[in-house]
Amino acid sequence: MFQEVIHTVKSPYRDDMHILGYRFGRGDKAACIVGPTRGNEIQQLYICSQLIKELSRIEKTGAILNNNEILVIPTLNQFSINIEKRFWAMDKTDINRMFPGDMTGETTERIAADVFEAVKGFSYGIQFISFHTPGEFIPHVRMMETGRQSVSLANLFGLPYVLTKKAHPFDQGTLNYNWQINGTNAFSIYSPETATIDEKSARQAVSAVLRFLTRMGIIKYNCHSGYIASIVEEDALMSIRTDVSGIYRPLKHPGDEVKFGEILAEVVDPIEGEVISQIIAPSDGIIFFSHSKPLVIQNCIVYKLIRRLHE
Repeated sequence: MFQEVIHTVKSPYRDDMHILGYRFGRGDKAACIVGPTRGNEIQQLYICSQLIKELSRIEKTGAILNNNEILVIPTLNQFSINIEKRFWAMDKTDINRMFPGDMTGETTERIAADVFEAVKGFSYGIQFISFHTPGEFIPHVRMMETGRQSVSLANLFGLPYVLTKKAHPFDQGTLNYNWQINGTNAFSIYSPETATIDEKSARQAVSAVLRFLTRMGIIKYNCHSGYIASIVEEDALMSIRTDVSGIYRPLKHPGDEVKFGEILAEVVDPIEGEVISQIIAPSDGIIFFSHSKPLVIQNCIVYKLIRRLHE
């Protein structure tokens, strides 16, 4: 393992922030793994730390196959992690909307520029990231539809679902999008938790990456074969919203099967304590995403459902 500084942010009041990269093996740029760009992505940081530990062990046993190099960047945003802020603390910008970056721009643009210079050119790019809406997911691989995506490669992670997403204009500043248009097969991996650590899903994510690297001939590693993934288009997910504001009481969680008419959640009056609304399943299906904050506002999306269509 070789540690290097990818980018340094100078600070007049505290230690400089060094974005570190960890290289394993040597030779062709085989795979790059990038951790959190946001300060509340603690689960994603933990997953990267466990990958670094496993890859160190794999390298010591000679199981990184010849002429392959793996780069892991565990986090791009220690400042925000330290003060428990989601976005860049000084101006609240999102580093994952700044790619490919600009070395003459603002701080987050300069971070993105140096990081992208380090990560481009790899055959495969894997990013651990969270959703813009707070909540929990079924573990899955997400891919943008740029015309260069490969669903068959995404299947090799062995996670339960592969979700494809149409690329919108606001996605063009993401690492995943820029990786793809620059010739890297890019995958975003979503874990159920973000701000808290879930050991079971973290182990599943680590195994998924090691399984993929094994199947691509980059490392030698024995692991469970995983799932045969179901392919889901993001536009096909059914959004379920609240009709009132209040305290949110979920009754169903990601992975749960639900029936038409079943009660999924309740909204409680925050002052009088009475249930003021029940959220009802509009279709049979499987919960893919669940809102996780204790409060909801009217018209908030609290579930995304994979509909089960009857023949």
